[in-house]
Amino acid sequence: MAYAVIRVRGRIGVRGDIADTLKMLRLHKVNHCVIIPETDTYKGMLRKAKDYITWGEINKETLKKLILKRGRLPGNKRVNEEIIKELTGMDIDELCEKIINGEIKIKDLPIKPVFRLHPPKRGWERRGIKKHFKEGGALGYRGEKINELLERMM
Repeated sequence: MAYAVIRVRGRIGVRGDIADTLKMLRLHKVNHCVIIPETDTYKGMLRKAKDYITWGEINKETLKKLILKRGRLPGNKRVNEEIIKELTGMDIDELCEKIINGEIKIKDLPIKPVFRLHPPKRGWERRGIKKHFKEGGALGYRGEKINELLERMM
């Protein structure tokens, strides 16, 4: 299983240890997204930065759309199915399946590991970005609902 992690809040007033954790996750700016495997180390990092990010399990269809629509090569060149096939030797569906199963990490691929997203259409949840998802806000763990948020941000 793989997690999609999105930075929700900015840099002002962030404690040093949390800022370091966000830097290790490669979440330098608001609305940036990374795909990480489900490991204990990453879970600890997510728990530490929970007041600045939102995350959940990404499905194959959303990952495919994310790579094709927002994925970039070095030099900010767009990615398409032919380029993926040429660089990795597998089609996009097979690549997404391997990423979700944890066989391949995004950072090992020739595409950039960070996806730059738009702010979500219709805004963040009704209670704002400083409340956790269980309280009706935007922060924290959201499970499968991360796919709906990613669709609104692409």
